Amino acid sequence: MSIDLAQCFALPDHLTIANDAHGLPHITVHNRHATAEVYLLGAQVTRFQPHAGPPVLWLSAKSLFQSGKPIRGGVPICWPWFGPHASDSSLPVHGFVRSRDWTLEETAALSDGRTRVVLSLKSDEHTLRVWPHDFVLRYTITVGATLDLDLRIDNPGTAPFTCAEALHTYLTVGDVRQIAISGLSDTTYVDRMRQSQRLSDSGDVTITAETDRVYLGTTATCTVNDPLLQRRLVIAKENSLATVVWNPWIAKAKAMADFGDDEWPGMLCVETLNALDHVLTIPPGGSHHLVAHIAIASLP
Repeated sequence: MSIDLAQCFALPDHLTIANDAHGLPHITVHNRHATAEVYLLGAQVTRFQPHAGPPVLWLSAKSLFQSGKPIRGGVPICWPWFGPHASDSSLPVHGFVRSRDWTLEETAALSDGRTRVVLSLKSDEHTLRVWPHDFVLRYTITVGATLDLDLRIDNPGTAPFTCAEALHTYLTVGDVRQIAISGLSDTTYVDRMRQSQRLSDSGDVTITAETDRVYLGTTATCTVNDPLLQRRLVIAKENSLATVVWNPWIAKAKAMADFGDDEWPGMLCVETLNALDHVLTIPPGGSHHLVAHIAIASLP
């Protein structure tokens, strides 16, 4: 990290910029509402914790924190595809932007005590080799009592492009076996644990085994009711028509090098996305915003 970066963007009583123990530049936000951490690698929010409670986001103790490698936890950005590439298995899962260094464009202390951070990523010769389209991504992170995330995609080219997108949010929970997720009842989902069958269930979603579901055609707010941590996590969204619920459970956790064998009970992914039936086509000169709002509420 250059000294200029810290000098230009640090905010007294709000925001500092430094390299972590692995040499990766990251932003630390500490305002009157919450603390947060954002890495330039992947523009990834790795921590969000309102002052009144435990962390909202989950981060694996086994995360690699290596340049060019994705960070396991927080809120990875998946783009321009979600999951494995459709035709080339050698390309990275969930696209390439979570493994790229983003540019810090703006920091601001807002009048209500919140803190705004803006990062960007543009197409270059490296991205064009794996995805032949010009693009500009602009990611606005606002840290307050709520974590607000706004990913803007611009197509500056002369032809339309099609893409998927996700804010792959990892949440901290007391015990995933005891939580219940409301907001997805009677919603059709693709169950990747059952050969991608399309199913639907009534009532709250609970986790009793490895879970990998893509809920389709939903704009609903999801609420994670957590009796152990005595809170609800509320994930609202805009311009998103799909939601993923994911937990690796025992065997898959053991199979992942950047995921602790015994970490799976303390995390749950509730992801904001457009994929599968809801991929985007952005025309020349067009843009799209994907927005998520993550908040804490008390149990009723």
